[in-house]
Amino acid sequence: MGKRFQELDWADTDIGVISLRRRLDPVLGAEVHEVKLDDEFLMSSAFTAAEEELARLGLAAAAGQELDVLVGGLGLGCTARTALDDERVRSLAVVEGLAPVIDWHRRELLPLGRELNADPRTRYLHADFFALVAAEPQQRRHAILLDIDHSPVNVLDTGHADFYRPEGLRRLAAHLHPGGVFALWSDDPPAEEFTSALAEVFARTETHVVDFPNPYGGPPGANTIYVATLA
Repeated sequence: MGKRFQELDWADTDIGVISLRRRLDPVLGAEVHEVKLDDEFLMSSAFTAAEEELARLGLAAAAGQELDVLVGGLGLGCTARTALDDERVRSLAVVEGLAPVIDWHRRELLPLGRELNADPRTRYLHADFFALVAAEPQQRRHAILLDIDHSPVNVLDTGHADFYRPEGLRRLAAHLHPGGVFALWSDDPPAEEFTSALAEVFARTETHVVDFPNPYGGPPGANTIYVATLA
């Protein structure tokens, strides 16, 4: 399994120093990949259930046999890789604002990089997701799956906050086909204020709480997946 701990790469970005680490976890008996922003943990391959469910639940609500999908936030690649399991997906564009994260996948420093790179449906876009959806749509999608901020309230950048309000969601909806789906991952419990904002823009909204075990002891974890469908 290699060394017990390695820092595989790091880079200075506009929002802080982002680093990729790999360690041998004695509890899991397996290698774990982790991404940190300065001293804050952003993601870990030990906990990926909700990121995978973001793709499954979002695409389950999408109608049609040929789907063009946009994923906001590449991360460890779990949402993108799970989306590719749906045979209806004909194209998958993954928008990532941090160039080092795309580079880690292209260099296959992350376990899912090889699968994403080998699938001809996958395309990486180095761009600001929130600026992209605020602009006039160049292409409409059947589904947009978003996992960037910790939650609609706990955002990584204060400039993202307006996106989670009705006007921001209307701009996003312009990038969807009629009947298109928007799905969002959140680290917080369901928030009534955000579900109300979704209901102003979308015809149907669902909230799913995804529970997952904690291998390190203590109570299980839980994330929220919001799924909203246009008329």
